[in-house]
Amino acid sequence: MTTDQALIFSILGATIGLFLWGRLRHDVVALIALMACVFAGVVSSDQAFSGFAQPAVITVAAVLILSFGLQTTGAVESMAQKVLPKRGGALLSIGVLTLLGAFLSAFMNNVGAMALLMPIAMQVAVRQGIAPGKALMPLAFGTILGGMTTLIGTPPNLIVADFRAAETGSGFSMFDFTPVGLAVAAIGIVFCVLAGRWLVPNRNKQDADSFDTGTYLTEVRIEENAKVAGKTLREVEKLLDDSDAQIVGMVRNDFRVTAPFPGRVLKAGDILVIEADPEALGGTLTRLGLKLEEAVPMSPPKEEEDLGEAEPSTEDEARPAEDTQAENAQAQSPSNSKGQAAEMVAADSDEQEQQEKPKEAEKSSNGADEEIVIQELAVQPGSLLTGRSATDIQIRTRFGINLLAISRQGHRSIKRLRWTNLNAGDVLLMQGSPESISGFAFEYRCVPLAQRAILIPDKSKAITAVAIMFGSILLAATGLLPAALAFTLGVIGYMLTKVIPLRRIYEAVDWPIIVLLGALMPLAAAMADTGAADLLARTLLENVAQSNAIIGLALVLVITMTLSDFMNNAATAAVMCPIALSISSQLEVNPDSFLMAVAIGASCAFLTPIGHQNNTLILGPGGFRFGDYWRLGLPLELLVIAVSIPILLLVWPL
Repeated sequence: MTTDQALIFSILGATIGLFLWGRLRHDVVALIALMACVFAGVVSSDQAFSGFAQPAVITVAAVLILSFGLQTTGAVESMAQKVLPKRGGALLSIGVLTLLGAFLSAFMNNVGAMALLMPIAMQVAVRQGIAPGKALMPLAFGTILGGMTTLIGTPPNLIVADFRAAETGSGFSMFDFTPVGLAVAAIGIVFCVLAGRWLVPNRNKQDADSFDTGTYLTEVRIEENAKVAGKTLREVEKLLDDSDAQIVGMVRNDFRVTAPFPGRVLKAGDILVIEADPEALGGTLTRLGLKLEEAVPMSPPKEEEDLGEAEPSTEDEARPAEDTQAENAQAQSPSNSKGQAAEMVAADSDEQEQQEKPKEAEKSSNGADEEIVIQELAVQPGSLLTGRSATDIQIRTRFGINLLAISRQGHRSIKRLRWTNLNAGDVLLMQGSPESISGFAFEYRCVPLAQRAILIPDKSKAITAVAIMFGSILLAATGLLPAALAFTLGVIGYMLTKVIPLRRIYEAVDWPIIVLLGALMPLAAAMADTGAADLLARTLLENVAQSNAIIGLALVLVITMTLSDFMNNAATAAVMCPIALSISSQLEVNPDSFLMAVAIGASCAFLTPIGHQNNTLILGPGGFRFGDYWRLGLPLELLVIAVSIPILLLVWPL
């Protein structure tokens, strides 16, 4: 063993130890390892940051941005609502949800797919009367399995393709991973869905969010082309059966009906008052094909006169008193019985404000401006908002922002929402530019709450996002462009069409992953350049595999899978690829078989909550403990080994 080999082994051992220790973030550990390699002289200073120029790193960043667009536009939410069965038992619902998660993970970041479908899994669990973990763990494992089926499904596949390109001159194509990955994923998903019923422990849900704002009461206006126009309230309520939402009232001609007759036929111009959880708000709007009233452009003046709004100043003085009398007679809703009722304020400025600021109002209403964001603000005691309504403070006129909703603990008002007085402790759902929202929060003493997934679907942007993503996949799959260029072109498409606000493009990138990949690439190269990978491979072959290629292939798979249960999967792939290539070289067999074994093993982290981010996501909501994962994960990993080895030998013969 040479000095350089001893140094690289020492650095690699310390790096793995720090990964397993878990006190430092993965990207910090990777940077420490990179600097150690530079100071030890095994990586030259001019090559220290060469890893950030690798195609795999660029592709990962681009795919994260494209995935973010599919999430924020509501494209995935819309697909979920169309695919999931409206009726059926727990087995069918969990099976379809897991299959959907696996499919999405093949073409977008699997963490993003999991985050989007997790609230739907929680709804399935409630509807079926089962523990949340029974739906969450199969979904988490399914999204992990789905990622191994395509080049862009998971970072390890991109890393493996990059090493293959360096070894042979050409990387793997988009669907080279599909034959083996699809077979393993299909069998694994069937096992998870069927066996999860018995192997996933029953646990009580723990609070996943740092705060609970209760439900929102929101208003949606029915436009001429809305699919619910002409339907009865009873029919619309059936569309909401599977979501945490209910219709609690409606407004017609500016008169609010608190208990509308179920047989009433809805017309264009009607406003539905819907109670929904924050996370279910986007799904509710998608089911009904509607937008928040604040997002609906103002009607022409003639139509406003037909609705009795030609003299807003006179009407505005009369209606609050009527609403106050009705509020005193309001019966308690089902949510009040739980001690959680909600109130929604949609800050439609009156007609006079629209005339004063037509361009600003239109900009806020259609949400087309690239700077528009959604933010929750809590009203502090002593705020100047206390006792004042949305109309009083003229939010749209003064700040160019929209007050979409207010959540209030304890009671619900039945006033027209624009006239509801605000109280200290209310949580406001704001829409507008970050600067405008910050200015409003500062002036009125509001505290921003932690960001969470409150998605307002946008059909036109969702279609654009899907089209751009499909085009990028098509360019990469047909070989017209390398994957890095194809998906970077897709990001440029997002920028030009403003699918994602420009300021949020870089927020979509998981920078710790990018730093991790860029920092570990030189370390992996140093293992090959110093001969350390060859030495380790020779030791494994002589002492364990006994120079048997099939045993060597299984050994690479098992070691990779074991490391992935405790290390970041991208780091595992970067460490194992040089070793796999060295073993195949010494055995004089096809290196593709061993690289594919690394790809499969790096994607199969099912024993611990720290092996993959999707496992971590379900730890709290599922009420799981650290040792709960192996009950389903261990037999699943054994099944993956049993299935993947024969298929690897068949598809990628030695």
